Amino acid sequence: MKVGDDIVHYALIGYGAWGRFHARAITQAPNSELIVIYSRSQEKRSAAKEDYGVDVMADYHEVLSRDDVDVVDIVVPNHLHREFAVAALDAGKHVLLEKPMAVTVDECDEILAAAQRSGKVLAIGFELRTSALWGQVHQLIADGKIGEPLYGVIDLWRRPYRLGSAGWRFDPQRVGSWILEEPIHFFDLARWYMSDVGEPQWVFARAKASNPATPELHDNFAAMLAFPNDAFVTITHTLCAHEHHQTVKLTGTKGAIWAWWSGEMDRTEHPEYGLLYFDGKVQHELPVEKTPGEIFELVEEITAMSRAVLTGEPPPATGEDGKWAVKMCYSAEQSARTGQIVRL
Repeated sequence: MKVGDDIVHYALIGYGAWGRFHARAITQAPNSELIVIYSRSQEKRSAAKEDYGVDVMADYHEVLSRDDVDVVDIVVPNHLHREFAVAALDAGKHVLLEKPMAVTVDECDEILAAAQRSGKVLAIGFELRTSALWGQVHQLIADGKIGEPLYGVIDLWRRPYRLGSAGWRFDPQRVGSWILEEPIHFFDLARWYMSDVGEPQWVFARAKASNPATPELHDNFAAMLAFPNDAFVTITHTLCAHEHHQTVKLTGTKGAIWAWWSGEMDRTEHPEYGLLYFDGKVQHELPVEKTPGEIFELVEEITAMSRAVLTGEPPPATGEDGKWAVKMCYSAEQSARTGQIVRL
């Protein structure tokens, strides 16, 4: 149900599996309305029309020329992010751009320049920042509950990736990197959680591809991300397992946090999850106000985007956050390739 008098009108670019969840989230978010969907596929345009009854278009330039579009929500394969984002910003639209921001740091800079020219909101789709679970971890740190952060572990154990439309996720030219595909979320969380300590200083990584035909697609990955005052976060990730199990552990000078989320897959609607906080003397099991999970966090992400457009409040993740995440991922990939520490 929509609330309030101000409605932000969305154009959705892309109607693949994740694009469909974006469409649903827009219809569920307050002060947000989906008015047009773009897809190159006739089959997907027909499905979008049947699902939502909104305008569907095969030419994204026509979408961008519409005066009634406020926000362009871009959910396309990674290698297309720069093209669509720059075009939308130059057309005077606010942009919500799925992660990764782009497949190179230079492309991130092009998008940032377009945002600067336009003066419009640029938000990056790090929906874990809007999570009732992972966001509460950040709030505990920000409230000083564990003191100064010292150490963290962010781990994901999951099933292999889906192919993506026309197999784009398994094509190095289109996906960019598998570290960009999902570990990028955890690099962003690590930087967010450690923000009071300072920006990351260097990264050291190891990676292994189980398929020798695509050695650049790392399905087993670990990295250590170093911060000022000798603080560090270790990020580990495997695609060679089953189901979807994510864990975050953090310690500080006054306490510790342990949070987890488990489901059959990343889009599970009834996950198991929990949050423990140790105050230095007693362990507390804390309630989580809303069900966490990517499909629920998308609604929060759209809500935050609409609020940013209506009020000028910064979005949960900015273009600068997006660039930092891409830079960390590529630096980790360079480290894994060379066996050397890479300074940030």
